Amino acid sequence: MRILLIGRTGQLGGDLNRNNPGHDLVVPSREELDVLRVEQIQQQLDRHRPDLVINCAAFHNVPRCEVEGETAFRVNCIAMRDLAVACAQRGVRLLTFSSDYVFGGEKREPYAETDTPHPVQIYGISRLAGEHAVMAAAPRHAVVIRTCGLYGISGASSKGGNFVDGRVADGRAGKTIEMGTDQTVAPTSTDDLSKAVFDLAGHPGLEPGIYHLVNEGQCTWHEFTVAILETMRLPANMVAVDRGGMSGNMRRPLYSVLANNKARRLGVRLPAWRDALQRYLRRKYPAA
Repeated sequence: MRILLIGRTGQLGGDLNRNNPGHDLVVPSREELDVLRVEQIQQQLDRHRPDLVINCAAFHNVPRCEVEGETAFRVNCIAMRDLAVACAQRGVRLLTFSSDYVFGGEKREPYAETDTPHPVQIYGISRLAGEHAVMAAAPRHAVVIRTCGLYGISGASSKGGNFVDGRVADGRAGKTIEMGTDQTVAPTSTDDLSKAVFDLAGHPGLEPGIYHLVNEGQCTWHEFTVAILETMRLPANMVAVDRGGMSGNMRRPLYSVLANNKARRLGVRLPAWRDALQRYLRRKYPAA
């Protein structure tokens, strides 16, 4: 299968590139394919004639979305619509990503794909708008995968690295770490996610629509940080804080764990988050 991968330098794009199981993978640079430029999307599709486009491009710095709302909607919604239209016009399948932040956190059990979204900040609103735009433009060609709390070897350039590496650095520096007990999530390794994406994309039973893919289980960010420090054997002064889901004036969902119901029915499964975290740390810090 020929796959056009957009967003090769990010955490997920990097692991999709590394974990490619043998597909003919085309990975244009940002200069060659910027999702904000429709003509570049069309040129790359016509040049490479892929069977599938996997899009990892997004504006996912949550606090910045609050103050740069126009950019958030341009990248997370309008550009996604343009990409979906171009794919549908050429009969190309599209697989793109969304977020647990489309939910408001009212539940206390994992959200299913069929649950009604209720985002509580601009980032989540822009992601939900993007989901609707993609599925409206390409209802027979598009798959949208919601995921949560990503961390990977490549780091997140827009956030200055990833959460796990940041807490390792804090622990090694002997810092006092204040970490929230108010948000419950399913932190997800892009190594595991990328492999599951390829399994899902190649499954003969895959149908268009919304899917969830996260590492199994759930924890608070405080519990996740404790697991990081314990695995790395780093002493740290941890302070548990409850911000009620607030970051300044911005709300985050108190509970945003996703249930991988549709993928699981196809036999696509991800490991538990603790297992994923331990494998990541062993790989990233082999001498620790």
